[in-house]
Amino acid sequence: MVLLREPPMHISEGVLSPPVLAAGWTLAAGALAVGLKKTPVEKLPETALVSAALFLASLVHVPLGPSSIHLTLLGLAGMLLGWSVFPALFIALFLQGLLFQFGGLLSLGVNTAVMGTAALAGYYVFRVFRAAPGRPQFVAAFCAGFAAVITGTVLVCGALFFSDMELKATATLLFAANLPLAAVEGIVSAFITAFLARIMPRYVS
Repeated sequence: MVLLREPPMHISEGVLSPPVLAAGWTLAAGALAVGLKKTPVEKLPETALVSAALFLASLVHVPLGPSSIHLTLLGLAGMLLGWSVFPALFIALFLQGLLFQFGGLLSLGVNTAVMGTAALAGYYVFRVFRAAPGRPQFVAAFCAGFAAVITGTVLVCGALFFSDMELKATATLLFAANLPLAAVEGIVSAFITAFLARIMPRYVS
């Protein structure tokens, strides 16, 4: 069985099949085009700041079997940036792959597509729950953080499954390991959102 040496949402080189890699680059290219189009000049400092936070967040991770777990902050990034999260993630993942060999340049497309989609899921979950009557912002932020991790984990498991049936056991382990992480991400996202709502409310309104 091929083992993953990277954190769960950083799929390393040599793991995925060529068709999955090609599909990842295709999806990432389309999402990047949309993300750049939806990123006005005045939003660039915010996008750069979130990109730096994403870069730093995954440098601290806890080993778990053939992989490891770490905070992703994807739900929070999605809430703050929306579609602009794709270029922010692409830059962060590119530098991680180049400087620390997290993920890889060939798998950069898949990693960007997976993590960007997860962040975008957090964005839409936050908007839906925030708009519902009686849903406090704290609950909406928790659900966004939780949904982002679950979405990303499902997509990673799908990429592994379609690349090699022998990775099915690894995918199952990653999914199980990320269930408690999803809850932690939700709590962290909720508290950070509550803090931002007090000092910079326009970012989480």
